[in-house]
Amino acid sequence: MSFNILTKPAMAVACLVALMLSTYKDIAAQTPPSSQAPAAPTGQPPGAQTPGTQNASPPNEPLRRGGFVPGQKRRAEDPAQAARGKLLYGINCRGCHGADLRGGDLGGPNLLRSQVALSDLNGELIVPIIHGSRQNMGMPAIGISDADANAVAAYVRSVIATIQTQGAPPSGSQEAPSILVGNAAEGKAYFATKCSGCHSADDMSKIAARISDPKQLQNAWLAGGTRQETEAPEGADSTARTVTATVTLPSGQAVEGKLVRVDEYVITLALADGSQRSFRRDDDTPKVVIHDPLKAHRDLLPQYSDRDIHDVTAYLVTLK
Repeated sequence: MSFNILTKPAMAVACLVALMLSTYKDIAAQTPPSSQAPAAPTGQPPGAQTPGTQNASPPNEPLRRGGFVPGQKRRAEDPAQAARGKLLYGINCRGCHGADLRGGDLGGPNLLRSQVALSDLNGELIVPIIHGSRQNMGMPAIGISDADANAVAAYVRSVIATIQTQGAPPSGSQEAPSILVGNAAEGKAYFATKCSGCHSADDMSKIAARISDPKQLQNAWLAGGTRQETEAPEGADSTARTVTATVTLPSGQAVEGKLVRVDEYVITLALADGSQRSFRRDDDTPKVVIHDPLKAHRDLLPQYSDRDIHDVTAYLVTLK
C-alpha cells in the first residue's frame, strides 16, 4: 500500500518530463536553421520568384527617397513606361482623378494623398484596383491589360516621387502656367471704354515696370491697387484710397473721418486727432455719406468676364 502511494507521484512527474522532451524535439525538427534560405516550392522552375517577393526591389538597383512619406525609398521608374502610363492615365483616369492627380470633375479622390498610391511599390496595390477590386466602393473596373495597368501605376508613382515637403506641389520641369492668355488689343479697347473715365494711359504708363509679376499686376488692378497702396502706412492717417465718411447731425454739425465700421445701427469714424467717435443711426438720421475711392472697382467686379480680365492684363503688361 505504501509502495503505490510513493510511486504514483514519481510516475506522474516522469510522464510530464517525457511529454515536454517530445514536444521540444518536434519543434526543433520543424524550425529551419536561420542561415538556410526557405526551399522553393516543389515543381517551381529554377530562378522563379517565390510568391510574395515579386514586388521586392531588384538587387543593386539605386533607390531614391520619395517625398511626403518620411523614410520611404522609391526606385526610379522606367521613363518609357511612365510616359506610356501618362498617356493611358489621360485617356482612362483623368476625368475622375484630374490632370494633376488631385481629383477631377467626376469626384475621384486625390491620388497624391491616397495611402494606396503612396504605398504602392510595383503595382501590387494600384493594379488590382484598376482591374475592379473596389467596384463596391465606387471605383469601376478599367478594361486595360496588366501591362497597361502597370504602366499607369508607374506614372502615378513617378508623380508621387516628385512631391516635396507636405503641402508643397510636386516639383518638376513643367513650368507654372502663364496667366498671359488674353488679347492685348482687345484689353486696350476695354480699358478705353470702362476705365478711362478715372485712369488715363499716362497714369498707367509704368505700371508693368512697377509690378513686374503678371499675376500680382492682375490682382492689383482688380483690387484698385496693391496692398501697400490701399493700406495707410504706419503713422499716416489715410491714403488716396482710404474710405472716409461724413456724418451730418440734426444740429447741422458735420463730422468727417476715416470709416472704421458701419451698419444699419451704428457708424464709427476715426478722427484726425486719433480718437474714434460712434453715432447711433435711426433710419436716415443722422445723414451719412460714404466716400469710397474704390467703389467703381468694386462695382465692376461682378461684371468682369474671365476674358475681360485676361485681355486687360495682357494690355497692362505692355505698359512699361
